[in-house]
Amino acid sequence: MIQDIDELEKNNNVNELFGLLVETLIILRSPDGCIWDREQDHDSIKKNMVEEAYEAVDAIENKDYQSLKEELGDLLLQVIFHSQIAYEKNEFNLSDVLKGIIKKLYRRHPHVFGDKNFSSSAEVLLSWEEIKKSERKSNPKKTESIFNDIPGILPSLHYAYEIQNRASRLGFDWKDTMDTFNKIKEEINELKNELDKLNKNNINAVNKEKSEGKDKGIEFQIKDELGDILFSVVNLSRHLNIDSEECLKQVCFKFIRRFNAIEKLAALKNLDFKNLSLKEKDKLWDEVKKEELKGKV
Repeated sequence: MIQDIDELEKNNNVNELFGLLVETLIILRSPDGCIWDREQDHDSIKKNMVEEAYEAVDAIENKDYQSLKEELGDLLLQVIFHSQIAYEKNEFNLSDVLKGIIKKLYRRHPHVFGDKNFSSSAEVLLSWEEIKKSERKSNPKKTESIFNDIPGILPSLHYAYEIQNRASRLGFDWKDTMDTFNKIKEEINELKNELDKLNKNNINAVNKEKSEGKDKGIEFQIKDELGDILFSVVNLSRHLNIDSEECLKQVCFKFIRRFNAIEKLAALKNLDFKNLSLKEKDKLWDEVKKEELKGKV
C-alpha cells in the first residue's frame, strides 16, 4: 500500500507502479474498501470501457496529450478492474491476461520472433489473417469467418471499413478507385427507383404495411438501398486512404460552426431566426459560406 502519495511522483519504476495500481484496485474491492467498487461486475462497468476508449481517441484527435495521458490511465484501470472481478469469480486473472497478449504478439509476428521473412506491410497483414484463421479453428467458441472478431458495437462506418478491409486482404475488392465511385452511382440509382415507387404509392398504404409488420415493403427496400450507398461510400474512402468516420465528423463540425454563425448573423440583422423561411435561412447560409471563404468566420 502507498504510505505517502506525494512520494509516488519520485517513482519511475514501471513494474512497481503497475503493481501499486493492481494493489489499489484490490483494496478498493475488499470488504474494507469502497462500497461502489465492491458492487460492480463485468456488466455494470462494460460501458465505461467504451466511454474511456472514446475519450482517449478524442484526446488524440484534439492533440491534447495531457488528457491522453489521463485517459490511457482510465483505460488501464478498466483492464485491471475487469481482471480483478474475473479473479474473484475464478474466471481468470491479470497474469492470464498478460500472458495471453504476450503469446499472441509472438505468435502473430513470426517475421520478428520466428523464421518468416516479409518485405511489405501487405504480406504482414496477409500472414496475420492466416494466423487468426488458424486460431479460430482451435477455438470451439469462434467460427472460421474472417469477420468473427469485429465487434458489432463499433460505429457503423468503422464497422463497414473493417469488413471491407478484411475482405480485401483475401482479394475480394475493386481494383480501381473509379469502380468504387461508379458503384456509388449505381446504388444511388437503385435508391431513386425505390423512391419513385414510394411516390407512386399512397403513403398511407406504406404506413399500413409497416403497422402490419410487413418489413419487406418499400420502406425496407429504401433502408436497404440507403445502407448500400453508405457502404459504398465507405469503400470509396477506404480506396482513397481517407477515414470516412473522420470525414463525416469533420462535416458535422463544419455544419455546427456554420449554423451557429447564421444564428448570430440573424441576430445582428435583428431577425427572428426561427420564424424565417427556408429561403431566407439559405440566404444567410450563403453569406456565412462567403465570409468563411474569405477567412472571416
